[in-house]
Amino acid sequence: MTSQTLREARTYEEASEKFIKKEDRPDFHLSTRTGWLNDPNGFSYYKGEYHMFYQYHPYDSHWGPMHWGHAVSKDLLHWEYLPAALAPDEYYDRDGCFSGSAIELPDGRQLLMYTGVIKERQKSGGFCEVQTQCLAVGDGRDYEKYENNPVLDEKDLPEGSSRFDFRDPKMWRKEDGTYCCVIGSRPADGSGQILLYTSEDGFHWRFKKILVSNNNRFGKMWECPDFFMLDGKAVLLTSPQDMLPQGFEYHNGNGTLCLIGDFDEETDTFTEQHNQSIDYGIDFYAPQTILTPDGRRVMIGWMQNWDTCGGHTDQEHLWFGQMSLPREIFIKNGRLYQKPIRELEDMRSGRVEYQSVPVAGTVNLEGIKGRKVDMELSIWPEDEKNVYHKFSVRFAQNAQYQTSVSFRPKESVLKIDRKFSGSRRAVIHQRRSKIKHENGRLKLRLILDQFSAEIFVNDGEQVMTATMYTERAADGISFCADGEVRMDVVKYDLI
Repeated sequence: MTSQTLREARTYEEASEKFIKKEDRPDFHLSTRTGWLNDPNGFSYYKGEYHMFYQYHPYDSHWGPMHWGHAVSKDLLHWEYLPAALAPDEYYDRDGCFSGSAIELPDGRQLLMYTGVIKERQKSGGFCEVQTQCLAVGDGRDYEKYENNPVLDEKDLPEGSSRFDFRDPKMWRKEDGTYCCVIGSRPADGSGQILLYTSEDGFHWRFKKILVSNNNRFGKMWECPDFFMLDGKAVLLTSPQDMLPQGFEYHNGNGTLCLIGDFDEETDTFTEQHNQSIDYGIDFYAPQTILTPDGRRVMIGWMQNWDTCGGHTDQEHLWFGQMSLPREIFIKNGRLYQKPIRELEDMRSGRVEYQSVPVAGTVNLEGIKGRKVDMELSIWPEDEKNVYHKFSVRFAQNAQYQTSVSFRPKESVLKIDRKFSGSRRAVIHQRRSKIKHENGRLKLRLILDQFSAEIFVNDGEQVMTATMYTERAADGISFCADGEVRMDVVKYDLI
């Protein structure tokens, strides 16, 4: 039976979405139905549709009591909103239904696992959030919370672990029909760890072991874990809070981490071999993956940054928050690679191509502009013995605004910069990344969708993502070089 709290949320979202014009949204990135969106939840394939749930505060475009928003898609690019799936309406989740995951049960029902939150007053007078794991079961549209919630609480934690940092369960079903789940946790040392739980039926869970310990290497608490096999390797994705930079590999603040290694299923032992950022730009956090029916591993993240998402007003934005482009991921040369989902190519139209264009100073090319664009560039020095100093591409550009990506081959540094994008706040506007290249040769693929840019470097070896809330009339694209560059460019409009 639907609670009053959930009915009210559904009534509100249906009424308020009518005030948001279609052209004021991204075209093929999922944005919140109304109000606020953050982490992807319950990313799954069920009954012939992709389901994306998301952290959701329908009543306001800033973070608030967490609900689960809900949308479905056939191609991961065009989304249909469904009524909100969960609301904070029980004693164990009254202060929020936090992140989680979804799987299909053998009887055809869909099982959601999420973190329930209760604020508890401390002796100091402040509040801390007690976090437990809860279940709901449904048919892809409506969900009923499990009568025996919560199914995991503080008694299921390893000794010394915090009951205030125990969240974001990611479930999967093994080939033998049993279930596993990884959950983010904070041990006594104050950093992060990933806990492994198992279940025979998806409803009765028990602690198995600490799968991975941070030991204060990468930030503090590890949020939103995902664990899966890919190209013969075990991959753990997680989002550490309060990171310190390590060269250009990890940035200050809330970031992303990919650990690649081997996994012994007999002993549930993960052996790390490689670590890297998932995204090197400004706006990417809390990714979840799915295995598509045709066997691809596809990842979507929250296309925002916790340190930059408070600088808007509700009047400016009736909605705030969108998901990244779905990305096909794979392991190559021991690294995580990402490519835009191949279905995006079906949206391409109006091909414009130039070959071996000389770029020195600023160049504008006929037919190359727009805010819904898929553009591929290859650049190389005009003179192999005299490599250029800097190359940049500027977009979402007019006389007042621009966002840019620039490359300095002598430092091997690629930079994304949105300080001229129209922001009126002193938030993070630049991020830099160390890039492999041969004598200034570089390949970039730039995907624009109204309010975002995703730059795929050297066939997906790295990705840099940034949002930019620039007025839509700024649709210019230009190319600049300090030195002499040759460039091939192919540009499509995305419709």
